[in-house]
Amino acid sequence: MENAYDVIIIGAGPNGLEAGAYLARAGSKVLVLEKRYEGGGGLATEEVTFPGFLHNTHAVYMMMVDFAPIYQDFKLEAEYNCKHIHPELQFALPLSDGRCVCLYTDVEKTCANFAQFSKKDAESYREFCKLAEQCMDEFIGPATYAPPSPLLEAVVKMQSNDVGRTVMEYSEMTALDIVHRHFENEHIRALMLYVACHWGVDYNQSGLGYLVLLYLNRAINYRLVRGGSHMVAQSLIKIIHEHKGVTINNVRIKRILMENGAARGVELTDGTIYRGKAIISTADPHQTFFNLVGKEHLSDELTEMLESYQWEKHSLLGIHLAMEHPPRFTAADSNPDIEKAFVHILGMETEEEVIKEFDAVYNGELQSEAHYNCCFPSVLDPSQLIAPVSPGRCTGLLSRLAPYDLAEGGSDRWYNFKFKQELVKAGLATLQKYAPNIDEDNILWHYVSTPVDVENKFPSMVKGGIKHGAYAPLQMGYNRPNHECSTTKTPVENLYLGGASCYPGGLVIWGAGYNAANRVAEDLGIDKWWQEPPGVTKARESGLI
Repeated sequence: MENAYDVIIIGAGPNGLEAGAYLARAGSKVLVLEKRYEGGGGLATEEVTFPGFLHNTHAVYMMMVDFAPIYQDFKLEAEYNCKHIHPELQFALPLSDGRCVCLYTDVEKTCANFAQFSKKDAESYREFCKLAEQCMDEFIGPATYAPPSPLLEAVVKMQSNDVGRTVMEYSEMTALDIVHRHFENEHIRALMLYVACHWGVDYNQSGLGYLVLLYLNRAINYRLVRGGSHMVAQSLIKIIHEHKGVTINNVRIKRILMENGAARGVELTDGTIYRGKAIISTADPHQTFFNLVGKEHLSDELTEMLESYQWEKHSLLGIHLAMEHPPRFTAADSNPDIEKAFVHILGMETEEEVIKEFDAVYNGELQSEAHYNCCFPSVLDPSQLIAPVSPGRCTGLLSRLAPYDLAEGGSDRWYNFKFKQELVKAGLATLQKYAPNIDEDNILWHYVSTPVDVENKFPSMVKGGIKHGAYAPLQMGYNRPNHECSTTKTPVENLYLGGASCYPGGLVIWGAGYNAANRVAEDLGIDKWWQEPPGVTKARESGLI
């Protein structure tokens, strides 16, 4: 049949394209279906202000380039011109007094900076980096690209190894506990707590401390994609096409075809039917099981688990800027490096201010004092400005945590134009506080992306949640999204999960799509051309996974 495929993938986001690329190169007949006008999902680079200003409107920071197998397996940099920039100064937290707390890729440079605030913290950071790196290299990183173990089995494995015991010890701590254990200066604590928690870890939640080790290790390993984040998506789409795979955009799926309890294909809203031996859905669990499969095909137990799935407490508010000139930070007088920092954290100079910001968001509020993290991609990568933009201009992004359901006005308030313009004004005022050259004349245009906009653009990001679901202790590992689906294979025959709602989670870490490709290849008897990553093999041999 012309419309018959080996594998049908629902969603052409990072994980869907990843799974499609692996399986297409293995010789499978692959079809990837996408609702939007282009593939890539969060790997979006768009001209949303003026022509020639390329804005990464969702994913900016690539945190697993040095770990994810996809980069080496496909030789993305060498053969597909998918280049990455690794800025020397990763995070900068400028202070009102003109000083700046910095995280460099070079640990010793960070220690020298920390020593200006606390010599004890400088020494502690050096030791913490060694600990976090060991945990990352020997367990957390490799475990991202292998199926999760059932909870009791995982505990036994972790207890058999020094690194495993360390990870377990930290896992039971809160982010605040970990930061307090290692650091004493309030400015350094502010930086480390924000970096540890701004991707969705509740600062006062135990059971997720291993994510603090992950995020603080990754905080000096962020990459920027040269030319924009969408370059990664373009590379994967090209690979799929090179191996006779098919991608179709601008389509809506009506249902997953169910026959005798098994998934046999998909039907589009226009009536087109595609049949497949395996269906990989990268949509969120509710879309996949309730909207596409139907509750009538699910067990009561699975339905109950899916209904209890938790969404995220917060989303992101993004203000994309087309600028006449880059910002000139006052703190650059004492440390010129800040001008080329990857991420600037503004308005949160103490731990108390960071906690106050998180608490407000969790309560559905936005503080009147605007707190943002900022980046200016074209400063690091001039190729994110193209003709007809004049040299010297700049792209910028102000981003802050924001609730989807506002305590005052609910989610509908995000549609209020005046409200959004007030937020822009407050954000620019915060930037101007630290970079006085930012005024109305320097801002050519702006584009606002609210939590509601995120959900409307990417329906799987329910309530604007960028990870397809909360990072909660009982919703991670073998329980993401639940114990029946976390290994990508679901109780519905021939149906697999491969999106951020499945283990290991979201943020373009390339785990779910990789694990789905492995499982489908094994189940369909597809010869895998790729090898298990050395780190995974080593962790398996040491008994950790």
